[in-house]
Amino acid sequence: MYTVYIIYSRAFNKIYIGCTSNLEARFKSHNELGIKGWTIKFRPWIIVHTEEFESKREALDREKQLKGAKGREWIRKEIIPKY
Repeated sequence: MYTVYIIYSRAFNKIYIGCTSNLEARFKSHNELGIKGWTIKFRPWIIVHTEEFESKREALDREKQLKGAKGREWIRKEIIPKY
């Protein structure tokens, strides 16, 4: 099982879209364990949306879709206002 996730930093109004087979570990990496990378600059993060897929290919396709202009527009319009 693969999860496409969206995390949001309220403090910096930033979104991050990713894909993982272990959401709990990946989220901990974004918020606590990671020592380099883009997401460490904008902590803390909250999980605002997840979608599960049977195959890695499906998950990667959805991640790519969400990272596009229309996907980011949908996230900002439909997901972020709830938080």
